[in-house]
Amino acid sequence: MKKRLTPLNPQRRGFIKRFSAGLIGGVLGLVPFLSGLAVLFDPLRRKSAGASAIHVASLSAIPEDGTPRKFSVLASRADAWNKSPQTPIGAVYLRRTGPKTVKAFNVVCPHAGCFVEFVAARKSYYCPCHRSAFALDGAIASASPAKRGLDELEVEIRNGTEVWVKFQNFLAGKAEKIPA
Repeated sequence: MKKRLTPLNPQRRGFIKRFSAGLIGGVLGLVPFLSGLAVLFDPLRRKSAGASAIHVASLSAIPEDGTPRKFSVLASRADAWNKSPQTPIGAVYLRRTGPKTVKAFNVVCPHAGCFVEFVAARKSYYCPCHRSAFALDGAIASASPAKRGLDELEVEIRNGTEVWVKFQNFLAGKAEKIPA
């Protein structure tokens, strides 16, 4: 009769098999998991473009007498996960201050965030929400609850005829201009 050989420690071999299988499975599962996290958080890693100049109007579209005119600001928008072509992102009042110089004001009232209107008869801007009034140069008019004047935006004249504005919104209700 033949004697059967049995391993000295059969539990040890089973442990090594289970440990090896678990280690290989864990490594193989970790690769797709990390790839998924990279795709999920990719938009958050991208740098924000910040405020950039946007073509708003032609210089000839702005009255030469210094009367402000309202223009919509259209831009392609891209946030973390979405892209949209040429959507309205706001509006500005453009006003000539010289033959080739233009001032731009955001139409949002710095007091409560409502849209201001230019009242030609008064030659001033008026906010209907809380009766804030602003002079032609954007400064606070008398008896206005606003803590600062209209938010002036940077303007650039390109090619002698194109008006480009660095469009940006600011927090309402604050005395200082804080980008939103």
